[in-house]
Amino acid sequence: MSKQSHEPAYRAFSVIEREGRDPFWQSIGAAFENSDGSLNIILQAYPLPGRDGVVKVVLRRPKDEQGDDQSRDRERPGNASRRR
Repeated sequence: MSKQSHEPAYRAFSVIEREGRDPFWQSIGAAFENSDGSLNIILQAYPLPGRDGVVKVVLRRPKDEQGDDQSRDRERPGNASRRR
């Protein structure tokens, strides 16, 4: 088995759309990078499907690695609805 780092490479979120309000970003776990570049995703909660029936987990780098205020980005309306 590959050795993984003790610090998460990403945090895992479930984005909850709310009518008439900004989306709520619920932290549900983290992803750790292995020495071979693969990721182990550890979920502490399961995301629920959205209104469209899709279950989506968003991975974001931890705040200190982004170099900007991640919470401000999370509050921006429409930010959560982008699909990649």
